[in-house]
Amino acid sequence: MLKRFIIFALIIALLTACNTNGEEKQKKGDPAKELKKVSVVLDWTPNTNHTGLYVAKEKGYFKDEGLDVEIKMPGEAGADQLVASGKADFGVSYQEGITEARVQDIPIVSIAAIIQHNTSGFASLKEKNITKPRDFEDKTYGGWGTPVEKAVLSSLMKQEDANVEKVNIVNMGETDFFTAVNRDIDFAWIYYGWTGVEAELRNEELNMIYLTDYSEKLDYYTPVLATNEDMIKKDPKTIKKFLSAVTKGYELAIDNPEEAANILIEAVPDLDEELVKASQKWLADKYRDDAKRWGEQKLEVWDNYASWMYENKLLDKPLDSEKAFTNEFLPK
Repeated sequence: MLKRFIIFALIIALLTACNTNGEEKQKKGDPAKELKKVSVVLDWTPNTNHTGLYVAKEKGYFKDEGLDVEIKMPGEAGADQLVASGKADFGVSYQEGITEARVQDIPIVSIAAIIQHNTSGFASLKEKNITKPRDFEDKTYGGWGTPVEKAVLSSLMKQEDANVEKVNIVNMGETDFFTAVNRDIDFAWIYYGWTGVEAELRNEELNMIYLTDYSEKLDYYTPVLATNEDMIKKDPKTIKKFLSAVTKGYELAIDNPEEAANILIEAVPDLDEELVKASQKWLADKYRDDAKRWGEQKLEVWDNYASWMYENKLLDKPLDSEKAFTNEFLPK
């Protein structure tokens, strides 16, 4: 009798334990299933502008926020198109692109500035002796075939009474900068943090004419992170969680560029390791720069660039800058 009682008691205890474990599992859930799937589309092939995203993924910052984030390449449809249409939750964009989109009533919104100041400009090999905008005359510029390029060239050249019509503007598409300038192009528009740093590693001396040296209106945010108005309206919590993780990613890149570079290299092995590390070091203090926090955007920066675009007939109507960006989802 005692033996039967002991066996019965053990069975009850076992069933109770199983039931308790089951209830605990139901309460806690499967962590993998609880993660919310979201996507972020890059603007270009992976580079140090994107490091914070890869750091947030590798270090588990996204998972800590309950997110399963897929980092995607843009493909034929650009990041802005995919974000605006809702086919991607987030994207890497540019202030100029969002400005044009907003004026056309495309509901895309900038939610964080990846880099605080415009680090782009017109670059040429030192032997070309192009040291100021006036020197663009009678030279060949290689670009992407967009109206804004001629407008920027003209804006800079006018300050020195030079004529943009004397510049031979050609579309070089995706041709490598170094291939182009050593072949048939005199100068091109580059981001120093990548192509300029690569020139240093190649021992190619460049003359660099930064846009910000000639106009504060051209000191716009490039690149930025963007989402769409529908996402802001329906799922603001996910945006906050996404930016909380991404902020930690870029802060690590600011504080420890070498570790951040190694994470990017591991995630994208095809990248040049030396270039990534040098670029990451160069960009480290450019991400936040003089802002109070990473990602912060100012209304005056949006107003300045939009007014410049409107003055140069690149916009059909003025921009409502307050609707083009927001800081509300950044960590306090």
